[in-house]
Amino acid sequence: MASYIGRRKFLATLGGAAVAWPLAARAQQAERMRRIGVLLSTHEGDPGRRAQLAAFVQRLTELGWTDGRNARLDVRWTAGSVDVGRRHAMELVALAPDVIITDTSYNVAAVQQATRTVPIVFGGVIDPVGAGLVGSLARPGGNTTGFTAFEYAIGAKWLELLKEVAPRVTRAAVLRDSTIAAGSVSSPPSRRRRRSVSS
Repeated sequence: MASYIGRRKFLATLGGAAVAWPLAARAQQAERMRRIGVLLSTHEGDPGRRAQLAAFVQRLTELGWTDGRNARLDVRWTAGSVDVGRRHAMELVALAPDVIITDTSYNVAAVQQATRTVPIVFGGVIDPVGAGLVGSLARPGGNTTGFTAFEYAIGAKWLELLKEVAPRVTRAAVLRDSTIAAGSVSSPPSRRRRRSVSS
């Protein structure tokens, strides 16, 4: 998200969706401790991610889910390590959570490898369809759903807008992480690729 406020709103929405989807389906059971696994891609001391987690916990509380009373959050941090993410994904699944909240293509793939039954809700994943994480944006299928910041097909629209605001532009350079393309969630980004696009 472009701003701190935007991230807070995004996580508040994510919190509502994450809790409502798997937990509402089980509402008829007697009140019990609900378990929410959280797998985050940064290190535990990251101030931005800590603020997002705090906003998520606050929204859960507003919805009636209090950590330690009727909900338990099991949070794991990967510090950007794919191997640590895989290990933590297996740990979280072993705790039998009601839902697992995560971010990045790598973490989603790690959780999907660990379970095909526990609901997975992701936030901020780029091109989840192209990466093979979901079937489509309209019908994700399986046990995975979530929110994406953008989808690569809108890149053409960005170029159209650029031509409208700067009609004399004839070339544009595009920086893109080539490892975030379809089928590339098994290893972390290692290089940046620059492509020139002529109009």
